[in-house]
Amino acid sequence: MGRLFGTDGVRGIANRDLTPELAFQLGRAGAHTLVRKKGKAAGQGRLLVGRDTRVSGGMLEAALVAGITSTGVQAELLGVVPTPGVAYLVRKLKADAGVMISASHNPVADNGIKFFDAQGYKLHDELEAEIESYLNGERSKEIQRPVGLEVGRVLDRTTDKEEYVKHLATTIGRRFAGATVVLDCAFGATYRMAPQVFTELGAKVVTLHAEDDGSRINVRCGSTDPSALQEEVVRQGAQIGFAYDGDGDRVIAVDEKGEVVDGDQILGICGFQLLADGRLPHKTIAVTVYSNLGLIEAFQAAGGRVVVTENGDRQVLSAMLERGLVLGGEQSGHIIFLEHNSTGDGILTSLQLMEAFLQADQPVSELKKKIRKFPQILQNVPVARKEEWVHNRRINEVIDRYRQQLGEKGRIFVRASGTEPLIRVMAEGPDEQEIRRIVGAIAGVIAEELE
Repeated sequence: MGRLFGTDGVRGIANRDLTPELAFQLGRAGAHTLVRKKGKAAGQGRLLVGRDTRVSGGMLEAALVAGITSTGVQAELLGVVPTPGVAYLVRKLKADAGVMISASHNPVADNGIKFFDAQGYKLHDELEAEIESYLNGERSKEIQRPVGLEVGRVLDRTTDKEEYVKHLATTIGRRFAGATVVLDCAFGATYRMAPQVFTELGAKVVTLHAEDDGSRINVRCGSTDPSALQEEVVRQGAQIGFAYDGDGDRVIAVDEKGEVVDGDQILGICGFQLLADGRLPHKTIAVTVYSNLGLIEAFQAAGGRVVVTENGDRQVLSAMLERGLVLGGEQSGHIIFLEHNSTGDGILTSLQLMEAFLQADQPVSELKKKIRKFPQILQNVPVARKEEWVHNRRINEVIDRYRQQLGEKGRIFVRASGTEPLIRVMAEGPDEQEIRRIVGAIAGVIAEELE
């Protein structure tokens, strides 16, 4: 069996790949590794559990909680809450760990389980590997099964979610009176909290897809499809719109003209403001190799510095912690404001962007012009054997040939998705027609070799 944990926890089609049996085992192994092995006696450890709105969420929550409590660890249920809410509340409520049941932006049928440590950080690879080592074989017998009063209890902590809402409101220094905002909540975990916090800050809020309906989570809505949001922002004459993903850890914005503002542009606008205010440590932000070259050039031209990491929010966070940075993120809209939360936070990011453009006293459409984006084409190639591409001679030959052709005027990145059976092919350069041709050629070879 290959490694169970991917780039963002354990994911798969619920009840087929991610079964209740597996969720139970993950609950036991996670509670043992993150709580009991840390020295907490049976009946004393605490693990927070959150979920998004997916239909399978309740089923997996029940199995996961059974596994947690079977080790003598207390399971404290937050109910439907954004992923960054779990990360924040672990620290706020002084729990030993947290776990979120969600597949983020993935389709309805998928679900996932990811753990947070006591500081609200996603687990590093070694700790995930340790949890995985307890799932089967002799090591699974090391996990205790206390009885009587030492069995873990289940507590309802849904009202404590308000602490997260209060925290979000404290991260900015102004109110939004007079502003109209459209929020697309993707039928997901932000459906209640995002409208609540914007309303409490004085904005006129128009909502789309803001219902607890896991049967439609991410379906033609949210950050993966902001087309409805684009139309509504223009129709309402709103200053801005925000589209969240299913678990609320990322956001895509729409400016007052109905044009998309992606994560690179959000990062740039917020970074420029922090830089101007003298609130950006080392004058530096962290981005990934997939961030647009235009962002890097623009930020450097403004007197800032850019650290480029490998793909993934954990890589960005690692660079931020290592260098003492407070701002970093991905083009997908997964932005980390480390002063305020330990992971990407869609609602938090939308509040920060809102404050940035109001403080600049310019519309978002003008602010984003500071970032001249290079044409960047990304194609997802469905494959049957995504792990094999690295060692495939023909695939690597075609990638090398086009890299040499582009030279220093552009770049090509190819990687396997950590959560889906896809190979992602991205190319960037000054000539869009040439870039499209290159991506199409590489994708075609990958499809032929790995079908």
